Formats: sequence, structure tokens, C-alpha cells
Amino acid sequence: MDKEKYESMKRIISILIENKSGALARVVGLFHQRGYNIESLNVGPVFDGSYSRMTVTTRASENDVEQITKQMNKIIDVIKVSDLTEGKHHEYEFILIKFNKSFQTSKIQKILKPINGKILERNNNIIVMSAFGPSSDIELALKSIGKNNLLEVVRSGSLGLHEGESTLKI
Repeated sequence: MDKEKYESMKRIISILIENKSGALARVVGLFHQRGYNIESLNVGPVFDGSYSRMTVTTRASENDVEQITKQMNKIIDVIKVSDLTEGKHHEYEFILIKFNKSFQTSKIQKILKPINGKILERNNNIIVMSAFGPSSDIELALKSIGKNNLLEVVRSGSLGLHEGESTLKI
């Protein structure tokens, strides 16, 4: 692997944070200050609603993520931070897709299977489907459908957990 590719690897950072006003802005601000783009960001309450779990996807070197992690741990609202890509992990993404009905039905079935796809709506002009799976499988499905057939796409971005007994909790 060449140095340039290694330095810009996809990184999935999981953060347990207090569910308070301004907490999200402080974490996002840290990425901004460091000059890193957030490719995807998911936030949702966990436990009793007093905490949230954030999943941030970015591209950075291991060293850069280590520095970001150290800085995040200094934010008072942050409880725990973990770079999921340091070890084995599960990563999934949810997607909603709207495409032209003219797209061949036989191709749709082949695309839906690996990404657990489900058709939500089918009428004379369009098909709407939902799917979930690893981001790499989602990318392949979108390429298989093709830009000309896609009318609308909504992606959740990556969600992830450590594999095995390792957890991110209080």
C-alpha cells in the first residue's frame, strides 16, 4: 500500500457524548479546526436519552485520527471515543433509492439481494427501495444502477460497532 493511500484511509470514529445543547457543534468544530472533512455523521440518543452515540466517518491517517481522538477526549461533553477502524468492527449503512421504472426488473433483484434490499413503492414511473449493508456493497449497488437511472438517493452514512466483547459505554 503506498503512503498516499494509507494516509487517507477511511476512518470510522465512534463517540459517546452527553446529550446536551452545543455538544455536537463542539465535536464538529474540532474537525473543522483540524481541516478534516466529515464524510458522514450519525447521532442518536442511547440509554435513557441523556447520552448520544455519534459515528463520524472521515479520511485521515492513523496518526491524525489519534490526535483528533486526544483532542475530542478534552471536550467536556465527550464520555468516550474509539476509532472503530483500529480493529475488527461491523459497519453498515442504510439507504433509500428512487430510480426509473424503466430499469430492468431482473437487474433489480440481483442488486437487492447483497444489500438486503426491499421495494417500498412501485408505480408506472418509479421504484423506491430501501437497503442496508456494508458501505462498499452500497457503492457497488449504486454503480450497478447507474447515474442515469437514479432519481434520488438518501444515505445514512456509516454506523458501526466493535466486533466481539469490546464496547463503547459508560
